[in-house]
Amino acid sequence: MAKVTIQFTCTECGTTSGRWLGRCPGCAAFGTLVEERHGSDVGPSVEALRPTLLGDVSADEAERISTGVSELDRVLGGGLVPASLVLVGGEPGVGKSTLLLSALGAIARSGRHALLVTGEESVAQVSLRATRLGGADKVEILAETELDAVCATLEKERPDVCVIDSVQTLHASALGSAPGSVAQVREAAGRLLRVAKEAGVATILVGHVTKDGAVAGPRVLEHLVDCVLQFEGDRYQEHRILRATKNRFGSTNELGVFEMTAGGLVGVPDPSQLFGSTHPGEIGAAVGCVLEGTRPILLEVQALVAPTDLAMPRRVATGVDPRRLAMIVAVLGRHAGVALATADVFVNVAGGVKIEEPGADLAVALAVASAARGTSVLEGAAAFGEIGLTGRLRATSQAERRLDECVKLGIRTIVAPSGIPTRESLHVPGAETLREAIKIGLTAPFAVRDAAA
Repeated sequence: MAKVTIQFTCTECGTTSGRWLGRCPGCAAFGTLVEERHGSDVGPSVEALRPTLLGDVSADEAERISTGVSELDRVLGGGLVPASLVLVGGEPGVGKSTLLLSALGAIARSGRHALLVTGEESVAQVSLRATRLGGADKVEILAETELDAVCATLEKERPDVCVIDSVQTLHASALGSAPGSVAQVREAAGRLLRVAKEAGVATILVGHVTKDGAVAGPRVLEHLVDCVLQFEGDRYQEHRILRATKNRFGSTNELGVFEMTAGGLVGVPDPSQLFGSTHPGEIGAAVGCVLEGTRPILLEVQALVAPTDLAMPRRVATGVDPRRLAMIVAVLGRHAGVALATADVFVNVAGGVKIEEPGADLAVALAVASAARGTSVLEGAAAFGEIGLTGRLRATSQAERRLDECVKLGIRTIVAPSGIPTRESLHVPGAETLREAIKIGLTAPFAVRDAAA
């Protein structure tokens, strides 16, 4: 006979407890533990299985399914893998449903079977969006939130690609909790994973996000899926960034850039031209060449240095790791002679792009030094290189690809560590230390005035 047990599960991180607690022991959030009932049976005895040698397994990779959106294919690693489960998260209104509807339309036009399961909008509402986007007439649609009905439909229809919008709206009647709860999301993800693998359906789940920007629901949701895509960017801006935070079939360093237009999200094939342009003679602006996956991108780094009366000057970074900025400011003051102890430092990366690689250190340092000294960076110059705590510059990976991108966009001078290859159309003097790099990169003599003057 089934024995019913009661557990309390955190709605934020999925931590379970045998009794109710006011504060979650996993994520330290207050008031997030909810009651869940679980039934346990002693199942029949099963026969032991015989393992298979890994060397005897055929590992022929199935042909990927192109989504028709080149930027989305890039982030996925070349397209959708059949029988895979992909999770797409992002802020409300950032463009998740719009992008996936456009991708489904392109997949359907290629002759494949595409299905959209919507639980948040009616069929008429989706039809209005499809009419605005165009090209989605051959996409089949199902407005359903019952998990059993959705799984039965997938097993019967066996579409090539299916989009579930969203996983938080699915409801399993066998569970007593409300849709969107930890138990419901976990059950929906587990069931859809089994159906996707058994029926060979490439399934895309749209997930809600919390106020911190993380995917809502238990962490097991991200562990179950094969790929996690995260939309970045403000819904009030026209540009969006798509990253893969997890990808079992490709790199997690790839980045896709989109522009929101009247016809939906359009991929930006050359983001360097968009984000890497600066005005000649502008103080506090430098161009950095960063590497996102296999794609080098030129980005404008902006800095503002202002005197402060605070006992603890502020170090505010947007698009750059604040701890990395604090380190760069300390190295500038200790080894490059740029006094910033009594000044607030603000750094921003144009376009809302987030830089994670250390190769952007030198561009950030040049922008801060330009703002502190009141002189602009050389016109037509770009910088890349990692800064050490001793003030020395370290070489970055794939320097040749970065140089090729700079040549393509008309960059004439490269401020970088010594020892990198050169190009005929580029002036690459090379620098051993941060002080030398600033002397090369700034237009005026290095010691002009203090930041606090």
